[in-house]
Amino acid sequence: MLDDKPNEFSQAALEEGRLLFARGWEFLLGVPSMKFMPPEGPLEISFAGRSNVGKSSLINALVNQKGLARTSNTPGRTQELNYFIPKGGGDDDVPDYAIVDMPGYGYAKAPKTQVEAWTRLVFSYLRGRTTLRRVFVLIDARHGIKKNDEEVFKMMDKAACSYQIVLTKADKIKAPALVKLQAETLARLSKHVAAYPEVLTTSSEKGEGIAELRAVIASVF
Repeated sequence: MLDDKPNEFSQAALEEGRLLFARGWEFLLGVPSMKFMPPEGPLEISFAGRSNVGKSSLINALVNQKGLARTSNTPGRTQELNYFIPKGGGDDDVPDYAIVDMPGYGYAKAPKTQVEAWTRLVFSYLRGRTTLRRVFVLIDARHGIKKNDEEVFKMMDKAACSYQIVLTKADKIKAPALVKLQAETLARLSKHVAAYPEVLTTSSEKGEGIAELRAVIASVF
């Protein structure tokens, strides 16, 4: 599906990714605790990242629908696992795939009880969801990996959950700095057992890296 060289994609892989997201997607439900989780069935990928890292904007860019995932300038607004599925479903109206937008972490003003609730919900999801294929952890290219990102990496290592780093807002820094950041990020990931050894770069605003991310998601499904 993907070419042998990192970050290089065949036309067939790019087309598979395009087709995956061409049918249109829709919001299914928000999950505030594990007891409200939908039954396991469709394969899932999820997006994690610090508050205001651009998760909603990236999801909207992937599906080419401006208002699917709600964007906000208010950090910490997403407090649930938000499920999105392709329109039309699969056989017997059961969806083939699902995208899960996880609550943002690292919001400094979040109450301790909220942080603890987030940790319980997310760890339970990561550890217990057998249909979860990969978590894409978003890192703001302007800031790189922070301490709370490392804490989330360790949580995913402990849960034995495969995850991959996606650098967002890559258009906001110069090309040489981006290349250096990619190398530094890969070096840090080498210390984490569940991390996928390839870093993707994206810009939701410019559309950069979106086709490649679609191709990776299609290969995971």
